[in-house]
Amino acid sequence: MESGDRYGVAGYGSGGDGTVPPPPSHAPSVGPPPPGASLRAAAAALLNLTGLGLGYALLGRWGRAAVCWAATAVLLWVALPADPDGVPAGVLVGYLLVLVLAAVDGGRIARRSAVGGAWRPGLAVGLGVVLLAVPAGGAVVYGSARDEAREQMLLERLEAGDERVATASGQPFEAAKSEYGKALDVYRALGEDHPGSRAAKLVPDRLKAYYDAVSAPYAKKRHCEAVAPLTYLRTLPDSVDKKVLGELAAWPDTPLAESLYACGVSRLGGAGSSSGGGDGGAELGQLLRTFPESASARRVAPAIDERIKDQVSALKGAEPCTATEALRGLGATASRLPDDSVKKLRADADEGVVDGVYACGVDQFEDGKFGAARTTLTDFARTYKSDGRVRQARNIATAAEIADDRPAAGKRLPPSKRPGGARMELVISNDAPNTVEVLYTGPVTGTVTLRACAGCERYSASEGPRRACNAGGRSYPKARLQLPAGEYHFLYKHGTGATARVDSYSSGTRVQPGYTYTSCTYVIERSPFDLDLPLLPDPIQPVVSPWGAGSSR
Repeated sequence: MESGDRYGVAGYGSGGDGTVPPPPSHAPSVGPPPPGASLRAAAAALLNLTGLGLGYALLGRWGRAAVCWAATAVLLWVALPADPDGVPAGVLVGYLLVLVLAAVDGGRIARRSAVGGAWRPGLAVGLGVVLLAVPAGGAVVYGSARDEAREQMLLERLEAGDERVATASGQPFEAAKSEYGKALDVYRALGEDHPGSRAAKLVPDRLKAYYDAVSAPYAKKRHCEAVAPLTYLRTLPDSVDKKVLGELAAWPDTPLAESLYACGVSRLGGAGSSSGGGDGGAELGQLLRTFPESASARRVAPAIDERIKDQVSALKGAEPCTATEALRGLGATASRLPDDSVKKLRADADEGVVDGVYACGVDQFEDGKFGAARTTLTDFARTYKSDGRVRQARNIATAAEIADDRPAAGKRLPPSKRPGGARMELVISNDAPNTVEVLYTGPVTGTVTLRACAGCERYSASEGPRRACNAGGRSYPKARLQLPAGEYHFLYKHGTGATARVDSYSSGTRVQPGYTYTSCTYVIERSPFDLDLPLLPDPIQPVVSPWGAGSSR
């Protein structure tokens, strides 16, 4: 009983019946620990570290055990099901702190207490070590579940990118460009930020589908439509790692060069040539600057040369005016392109334009477009003064001006050569107080101008034919024409000194061999009621009865 006296139990005596009371369930709070205390403390600490509160359970501290169970339950509630982001750091740190405190507390209590019941501290330590595998294994399983959740999340992102591509592929590129950009952001993030994930391993195939969707116009041979999306694809290596793009990084170069060539050539000589837009120059210029050594770039000069030759041949066809405009456009386009071999083709186009302008004016005359023919051929004569067709161009322009007022003058083109044979004289006198320009066409074509008649006056409608050019002693301005026989058409245009109310006047006559003809131009007054009075037709007679010409005012 010396030992009992040492631990302060000497006060417990035997009963009257000689029995010995049981030892206390807990060691006293003071004095040295009981034997085996260190092993018991280690066992309790390990069992509490499992998170199951078993150390407290063995010590009979059920309240503390319940706290451990509650902490573990909270952890499981937060952690499950596994989230890609895992358990929040604050929750995990708090839980670990609870376990550490429980282990320290359990060890302290076990060290100071005699544990009732038949249990072996060594076996408890072994059990604690074994049970530690539970949280460790749970952590491993949870980590695996969390990784899978992350993989599923990344696969969902990949699918979302695929959906954006599918949506964008049904729209024009400019409208779909934003969607394509968002899909690319998804693929780029997966490939660059999660390179080892299952989703990242699928990115190369998705990018191939992405490139196919964006470049769909090229696959359908819609080359002008394909230029913008292919240009966009060509810029992607600037923002996406080339390791992610792989062979796709350089793929757009050849399709873009082909599209620029095909689109540019299809627009050559187009309506936008003179203004610099829509004529193929933009696309061909981009091709020659971006891919100067490409096979497509080498085809530009031959293509323009061939197109120029085709339009030159078309000048002899039914639409010379259209061919002329095409040649102007081809020349303008060639001169703007950054290639000397192409620039030289401007001269060939300009040479074709000269022939084209003349052919266009003739075609307009033959089609009865007399106003347009006059403008075209007058410009031709002013622009190409050294051309051998200038005289004929002026003649056709004169005939066109007459025909615009007198359609019969436009039934046929003026002869390109002056006819031979006898010539008859036509003397035209001016009895008008203003200058008069006389245009005529027939076997020969030309113009003469009569200066104003000083002192001449306007006549009434009734006295004009009787008094015009008959004043004794007056010298009228005259023009003398030597005309071959044939049918002629005249246009009298009143110029300087005339008011806006003086009308031009056209007429026709037939010049016959063996006669000399005279004509007199004069001005008649309108009626007081501003009614136009008709002019009598010109009599066609020899000089003994001259035929007159007049205008109304």
